[in-house]
Amino acid sequence: MNELIISGLRIDWDLLADSYVSRIPALRSVDELEFSSNVTFFTGENGSGKSTLLEAIALACGFSAEGGSRNFHFSTFDDTSDLIDAITLYRKRSIPQSSFFLRAESFFTMATQAADYDGGRSVLSSMHEMSHGESFMELLLSRTGTGLFLLDEPESALSAQRQLTLLAHMHEMAGAGSQFIVATHSPILLGLPGASILRFDDDGVHPCAYEDTDSYRVTEMFINHRELLLHHLL
Repeated sequence: MNELIISGLRIDWDLLADSYVSRIPALRSVDELEFSSNVTFFTGENGSGKSTLLEAIALACGFSAEGGSRNFHFSTFDDTSDLIDAITLYRKRSIPQSSFFLRAESFFTMATQAADYDGGRSVLSSMHEMSHGESFMELLLSRTGTGLFLLDEPESALSAQRQLTLLAHMHEMAGAGSQFIVATHSPILLGLPGASILRFDDDGVHPCAYEDTDSYRVTEMFINHRELLLHHLL
């Protein structure tokens, strides 16, 4: 494993006594969190705090809440949590210039802003000329330098085949020293060899084997027992 850019974090809950964040069971269980791999996945049910924590990490690193590189400074809607006020990152080295924060829900806005910032010099300027999935993939593949990459549900715009392409790209970049922290439901991405998986649930945030993730279990059940499962559902 290469030296991590961020080795962990701490949350001071005394600063969040009246915050809704303190009422999210998984997050409230976290006083300190350690990252032990170049790729760390956050997984768990909707509303379990994955994206909230990823956003706070991004803000603490100097990224815009709506995504982009650390040179992006824009905001179309101020809806960030106050977790940023209480989080401290343990950084082992400086954040490289090539680093990027990508979140699916604000990708269109980020792509529009990127065209203004980029001035027509790279793939960023032509993202609106592509399909959503194509532009999402082109942006991810264009990040080739060693850096810190925070990805919020990157699978949302990608086919299964493109998710495999992303998995291979992440594996190559992590091997070269990049660090990824990714919130995802994708059973394909979660299968990346050597990655750490942290499951967010009512019992807290804890390490989880790939085969024990809900994403794997539900997908495996549907593929192998589709007719029985549909019979019970429908």
